[in-house]
Amino acid sequence: MKRENELILQVKDIHKSFGGKEVLKGVSFDVYKGETKVVIGPSGTGKSTLLRCINQLTFPDKGTVWLRDQEVTHHNLKEINRFRQKIGMVFQDFNLFDHLNAIRNVEIALIKVKGLKKMEAREKAMQELKRVGLSRQSLLYPAQLSGGQKQRVSIARALAMDPEVMLFDEPTSALDPELIGEVLGVMQKLAREGMTMIVVTHEMGFARSVADEIIFLERGKLLESGPPEKLFQNPEFERTRKFLFKLTELYGDINGYRR
Repeated sequence: MKRENELILQVKDIHKSFGGKEVLKGVSFDVYKGETKVVIGPSGTGKSTLLRCINQLTFPDKGTVWLRDQEVTHHNLKEINRFRQKIGMVFQDFNLFDHLNAIRNVEIALIKVKGLKKMEAREKAMQELKRVGLSRQSLLYPAQLSGGQKQRVSIARALAMDPEVMLFDEPTSALDPELIGEVLGVMQKLAREGMTMIVVTHEMGFARSVADEIIFLERGKLLESGPPEKLFQNPEFERTRKFLFKLTELYGDINGYRR
């Protein structure tokens, strides 16, 4: 385990329902500085909802989220926006501004939210684009970028805010197979650098290579969690074993990113 003893994020008893259907049924876990948690589970089991509850894009019906010693939940919008700056999120579908080039997509929040001067924001944006391997594409617009490059711009945009935690919601699910590796490579590099991350993904090779802990959600509950070796080799529940076997069969060998 590469995590430190500094507790960064606490998720306590999160419940969420939509239209009378309970999607999350009391999910709790802790995240320590430098730790990478990978969340897996069947479709519809609440993985994306969980991430959205953590950064308050969706408000939980019950339960709390704590960033260090401050509660994130149940605040006014101004306070929630302050917390969101510290909890970066990367979505499945990039969410870039089509009319802005890559560097403008990264620097705009630095100017409008953090209040940086344009030159300072430009320097920071360029630094983060270089970090994800896109310094040469800084002036290109989203329509001129591949899917993998768009997602790396999204990652750079989130990193530019200097978050304490990064949330990734199936960041490779919208990508062609040949582009997945470049995004996973950036995420693996961030993990090595000690970025604290929660990642929802089906990429089991990636999960095994970087995760400190894998969380298996089943029907809105945390069924099992543990280090990759435990869940892959000696899971506590038969349901976990069957799910991981099917996931590996569909998405690739656990010893590599993909087949």
